[in-house]
Amino acid sequence: MYDFDTVFIGAGHASWHAATILLQAGKKVAFVEKDVVGGTCTNYGCNAKILLDTPFNYIDGLKRYKGIGISETPEVNWPALMAYKKKVISPLNQIMEGMFNKMQMPVIHGSGKLVDAHTVDVDGKKITAEYIVLGTGERAMKQNIPGNEYIHDSRDFLDLETFPKRIAFIGGGIIAMEFATIAAQMGSETTVIEYTDRVLRMYPEKYTDRVVDKMKAAGVQFLMQHEAKKITKTDKGLTLSFADGSSIETDYILEATGRQANVENLGLEDLGITSSRRGIKVDDHMRTSVPNIFASGDCVEKRIPKLTPTATFESNYIATQILGINPAPIQYPVIPNLVFTMPRISQVGVTIDAAEKNPDLYDIEVVEFGKRLLFEAKNQPDAEFTLIFDKKRHLVGGAFYGEDAGVYADLAALIINQKLTGLQLSQMIFTFPTESQAFLNLLVPLMLKK
Repeated sequence: MYDFDTVFIGAGHASWHAATILLQAGKKVAFVEKDVVGGTCTNYGCNAKILLDTPFNYIDGLKRYKGIGISETPEVNWPALMAYKKKVISPLNQIMEGMFNKMQMPVIHGSGKLVDAHTVDVDGKKITAEYIVLGTGERAMKQNIPGNEYIHDSRDFLDLETFPKRIAFIGGGIIAMEFATIAAQMGSETTVIEYTDRVLRMYPEKYTDRVVDKMKAAGVQFLMQHEAKKITKTDKGLTLSFADGSSIETDYILEATGRQANVENLGLEDLGITSSRRGIKVDDHMRTSVPNIFASGDCVEKRIPKLTPTATFESNYIATQILGINPAPIQYPVIPNLVFTMPRISQVGVTIDAAEKNPDLYDIEVVEFGKRLLFEAKNQPDAEFTLIFDKKRHLVGGAFYGEDAGVYADLAALIINQKLTGLQLSQMIFTFPTESQAFLNLLVPLMLKK
């Protein structure tokens, strides 16, 4: 007899969705958590980011109406906004833990380590379970350079009490670009340092170039093909030196060059479970090499986007595996992804690059949404869609640039996953005049095009 039916190492989205399903099916479950309940997204990731981002997005939108009804745009009081963020976000882990305890899903605090296929050691206390799910997530990487003790990560940034006058971002990916957008609006002297020749390489270059141009106009400096080599503290702040001998002066350095899976000190090697900094190796049923031990979320080695909804999807799937109600291997739908720059960029399904390389398989249609429907594009003339169709005119992919890019990517994901036809969409009515209705009106004629 085991102590629990399933024990989850980690209490974030990769775990608690499955735990809730199992509990409702009559199973006895527990969490082992060495940090805070809810994981990165809930406590110092997505939730905090969108709370802090929203006022800046509103202000960015108001600026587009300056001179046509709007005379002055407000400024963000960062200390007040941060105080509100802490009031809203900080209690979430305690609220979640209270809910879990009330539901009789105990949280065992401490570091969990696998002893064998059915035993987890939590700081000297052993608990047993028929199944174990690893949902340990990822953490920010830090470069091994002199002075790296002065480097901050996204968790630090999302807890800043006062905003620095000068700030430098090492890396040109999602986190750096999102936060640099905020820094520019705060009026900070902002620098983005990227090792390669472009930022946001996972998104269409034509749209990332527009974001970069807008940020440059706001005063952001981009140092491309620069490699950070040393950080030195001076009386004036911090000196960030590069491999080419150049340097910049700043007050705050945030590194966002990538994340690595939390796989150390879990006892994986002793059980023959393969892992690397990219994550834990699993099969197409999310099982490790030990059949009753699963892995879920950002700690899994995979090529698909490591996003909160992906972790939730995997967590739900693992629950069906443990309950024995879904013998099929995991099949991921197309996954929309969105970067919260201003404006937003999103994409889903077949990419523009892939479509351009395979003209015999795909057709590309560019819709200048802002120029055609400026009022619905919220006065953003360069808002645009790039839609990808197969030769039967089914929507198979898309990239979107504009304030509501996330909405369009979600709608496109639904249409792609359900394989909806132009005829089927033409028989639907959405509310008017909304983002979804505008998208439908522009999309249907293209899908019915001969």
